[in-house]
Amino acid sequence: GGNSQTSRGHRRIYARIGQRVTAVCRAGQKGVNTMKILLLEDVKKLGKKGEIMEVSDGYAKNYIIPKKLGKEATKEVINEWSIKKESEARKKEREAEEAKALAETLSKTVVVIKTKSGEGGRLFGSITSKDIAEALLKMDLNVDKKKIFVKDPIKAIGNYSVEVKLHANAAANLTVRIEEA
Repeated sequence: GGNSQTSRGHRRIYARIGQRVTAVCRAGQKGVNTMKILLLEDVKKLGKKGEIMEVSDGYAKNYIIPKKLGKEATKEVINEWSIKKESEARKKEREAEEAKALAETLSKTVVVIKTKSGEGGRLFGSITSKDIAEALLKMDLNVDKKKIFVKDPIKAIGNYSVEVKLHANAAANLTVRIEEA
């Protein structure tokens, strides 16, 4: 009976040490079933979203696939993924073109905001990017207030140039005219 005791103890130690290591290391060994997976999310120490990786069957079936981190890389899945990527690229391109067209329109636009003012044309409060976005919306130009950058607070009547960053490569200088209400 003493001999079986030591082998059991040895097995237990190996199981503790080897648990994490075997999942990734066994994938490279011969005789261990592996499968190719397409990663749907970034997985630490494995790869980034969209990459095709080879991992052990167990790691894929027990961890990656149930947690929706990846799918088995069949021809259909890879084809579906490439079609999805192409449509996303076309969508981004279309958004960039729309942003450039809007930037061109904005650079020719003068936004007039009427407000009450006190002595010497000083405003009560200041004109913010939110006020400018609302004025643009009344002109049927939909621009998010977060994309409008007012360098110095607008606190007096007059003309101001305001930067509008619509896209990574599409920006415009918008003229804002503040008038007495």
